[in-house]
Amino acid sequence: MAERRSPKPKVGGSIPFWPVLESEARYDIRFTKYEIGMAFEIYKRGQGKHTRLWSGFGAAIIAGLGCWRLYVELEPISWGLSRRAALWIATMVPVGLFVALGLLIFWLMNKPTVADFMIAAEGEMKKVSWSSRREIAVSTFIVIVVVILVAMLLGVTDLSFKMFFVWLL
Repeated sequence: MAERRSPKPKVGGSIPFWPVLESEARYDIRFTKYEIGMAFEIYKRGQGKHTRLWSGFGAAIIAGLGCWRLYVELEPISWGLSRRAALWIATMVPVGLFVALGLLIFWLMNKPTVADFMIAAEGEMKKVSWSSRREIAVSTFIVIVVVILVAMLLGVTDLSFKMFFVWLL
């Protein structure tokens, strides 16, 4: 008599003489070679490429500047070690942190919810009706003139209040 298995091996009783343990039912801690390889695949390759690429570069620049700042802070600290060991620690801690942050950024850029949002954002940006170069130049000129007028108005008001309170006191 051949053993019959359920198509769902995690379901209790799929193997009658070997019931599923409670810990196995709650957590599937087994990873296959395919699942580990998927961690480094690009989700929906080619879609939202520019948005994800430039967002990733921006995040990497911020992470790099933070790691450089950490290096600058760690460099003068000696921890009672030799200069060579202290320099090695001051260098490798920021480098390790940068690698970890790089992996985190890569994971975030390929997380389905984040990637779908960026794909949709890039699609919406393609629908935008951009102003012409002349319209932008005219609008910029108007904004600059209005800012100068408001600054002059506030300056005159401030000066008049100052003269009024000096006269009053």
